[in-house]
Amino acid sequence: MAEKNLFLTPADTQIDPPVINIKPVQQILDLCRSMSFWPMTFGLACCAIEMMAVGMARFDIARFGAEAFRPSPRQSDLLIVAGTVSRKMAPAVVRLYEQMPAPKWVMALGNCAISGGPFSFEGQYGIVEGVDQLIPVDVYVPGCPPRPEGLLEGLFELQKKLTGRRFWPVPGKNILS
Repeated sequence: MAEKNLFLTPADTQIDPPVINIKPVQQILDLCRSMSFWPMTFGLACCAIEMMAVGMARFDIARFGAEAFRPSPRQSDLLIVAGTVSRKMAPAVVRLYEQMPAPKWVMALGNCAISGGPFSFEGQYGIVEGVDQLIPVDVYVPGCPPRPEGLLEGLFELQKKLTGRRFWPVPGKNILS
């Protein structure tokens, strides 16, 4: 029996350009999209705990427009891959990505999702060494596990990627002076 190829090619992930492209309208749409992400609840390992912490009162992802974690890929536009992706789980990750409506974005949360983490060594056969081998990734958030602030910074980078500017102050800089 032939083995099925799980990896998407760049041609499989392209979104058709708009029929009519009016720049001011596109900028307004991008601004609205950047302030209302609907992430999908998709935690695979320990990074999912940090993703859950971002929804709590201390970090409150709702302040930044991404509060509505959706249980279905058809209702979400941001896939946060939080944790280790095994070869057995890879077809499910690709299927969920394909079921999301366009435009869609992907955030790789944690070292395991980015590069296989501590499970990446010579001779290993069960772990995908980076979710970007399966689907296109827009933002990488490193850490093992990454802090909730890291996930928020990844969200800000995604907003910056869509609109071209950062709306929130950079940490560590005095905004009063």
